[in-house]
Amino acid sequence: MKLLIVEDEQNLLNAISRYLKREGYLCEYAIDFPDAYKKIINHEYDCILLDLNLPKGDGMKLIRVLKEQESGAGIIVISARDTAADRVLGLNEGADDFLSKPFNLSELNARIKAVVRRKNGQISNVMHFGVLLIRLDERLVEANGVPLQLTKKEFDILVYLARNKNRVVTKDSIAEHLWGDYMDDTLSYDFIYAHVKNLRKKLADNGCEECLKTVYGIGYKFIAN
Repeated sequence: MKLLIVEDEQNLLNAISRYLKREGYLCEYAIDFPDAYKKIINHEYDCILLDLNLPKGDGMKLIRVLKEQESGAGIIVISARDTAADRVLGLNEGADDFLSKPFNLSELNARIKAVVRRKNGQISNVMHFGVLLIRLDERLVEANGVPLQLTKKEFDILVYLARNKNRVVTKDSIAEHLWGDYMDDTLSYDFIYAHVKNLRKKLADNGCEECLKTVYGIGYKFIAN
């Protein structure tokens, strides 16, 4: 899951990013309004953590930009501006949640998961496709009742494809989703090919050989039963 953390307080930004990386998220950062604006225009995120008091601009304007783009990202405001008027304004502008500073990092993690589940139309942390079961919170995949030993990237690719079931997902999209700002253009496609090859073998060895298809020259498709 890819996050954008928009926060100008460096110590808080570091604390949030360290914690969320340990929880398995891919984190990107912006410390002022222009940097955040550039990222949300050019990249896709599962969830955006947004401070309102930003250098060179107001975070509320970023919420409006996201809504104008019809972005699918969840938006959680994290702000010291915690009056009822600020909370109502943020939610009315289109934020999905509002968390006042200071806050507990485990609570932030829980809210991220809840917002992303709602955005993806999930009512639980479980995705079920025939004999394939994906438990998101546990990062566990079972095929015909057998747990699969997936790497972090294999799991992330499978979940990304499953969330886009029956749609062709390009290699560009997968690379940008998995590596974001850290993507190496010369290596990412080779890495994707290797990860998908290993993932497909593990699925096929446990009776799910038909769920992951290659669309030659474009990318991949997850076939949902």
